[in-house]
Amino acid sequence: METNKQLGSCLCFCLCFCLHAECVWNAASQENLWRQQESLKRQREAVRFRLKKLTARQGEITKKSSDMRASIRRQYEEIQKVLEEDQRVTLTQMEMEERAAVQALDDLVETSCALIQEIEVDLSRISSELARTEEGGGEGRREERVKEVLSGCDPGSIRLDEPRAEHILSLTNNLLLLLRSQTPISKRLIRGYRSQVSLDPDTAHPKLVVSALGDSVTYTDTWQELPERPGRFDTTLNVISLQGFASGCHYWEVEVTGKTYWELGLTYPSIPRKGRAESCWLGRGRESWCVEFFDGEYTAWHAGVPYPLPITKRFRHIGVLCSFSTGLVAFLGADNMTPLFSFCVGTFTDSLHLAMCPGHDHNSTNAKPLVICNATPPASAL
Repeated sequence: METNKQLGSCLCFCLCFCLHAECVWNAASQENLWRQQESLKRQREAVRFRLKKLTARQGEITKKSSDMRASIRRQYEEIQKVLEEDQRVTLTQMEMEERAAVQALDDLVETSCALIQEIEVDLSRISSELARTEEGGGEGRREERVKEVLSGCDPGSIRLDEPRAEHILSLTNNLLLLLRSQTPISKRLIRGYRSQVSLDPDTAHPKLVVSALGDSVTYTDTWQELPERPGRFDTTLNVISLQGFASGCHYWEVEVTGKTYWELGLTYPSIPRKGRAESCWLGRGRESWCVEFFDGEYTAWHAGVPYPLPITKRFRHIGVLCSFSTGLVAFLGADNMTPLFSFCVGTFTDSLHLAMCPGHDHNSTNAKPLVICNATPPASAL
């Protein structure tokens, strides 16, 4: 009997303990869920606040860009007005001189015609009165008048101010040369950001030949026996620059004349270089940005996303621009600074290297090298 009582007490205690534990667990679980809920709410508010900031920033950038474009447009319009007004004044002055000269010649022509009529009348009269001696005296006076009119009707005495016109032409030519030297404005501005680079042969795929000066890369169908390097691309036909840049604004031009396939871009040094991973290709991962030219078509790439470009012109030079202050990567047809595509990165997380892929030779149709127009030789070559 005593045993049964003890057993009942134990069971009762265990039941109470379990119920208490369950209550404690439920309370702890509810408190944990509450904390998670509060944390998620705070996260949601933080993201909403950031979204609000991003939306406001979009509006600011759009307005600022619109205002800047409007200001530049007004400046161009003012330049055009000044040139048009100067052209109007210059041409008007020349037209006035032309009208004055033509009017003077008209007066002389009219005088000459009147004199001819008088001579014709006199000839008619003289032919019928040859016997009259007084006509002889009249002939002498007529001859004097003819000489007088002829001396005053010299066509060479009426002329334009040709030296002044030539001076104006020279000044307008100088103005044209000045405008051409300053335009396109974008070309003059962007080329001021040129930075010298050389290609790093230790990063080049074994089927790529980097010139001794590091200024060009060419595909070869022969696999070269090169030292194995951690930074060497072993599958993709890539090579990157020896120099990396972590601040400022930089610009490079690469000659692509005669090629049917190429890829040009910028990359972080962390780009994968071994194996067949998609991110080893330029623009296919988040570490790089590029423009690809293949079979007459241009495509911009980043993070594996293609952006087909509505451009068909074949450029001789391609420009690559990066700006750390604005987080910009831009590509241009450098022949006339035609914008191709721009990536707004925001903030770069590492240094940037120029990257290029000359592609296979495609039965000698793509055998030309890619050449950096402003390369500097590596220190070992100096």
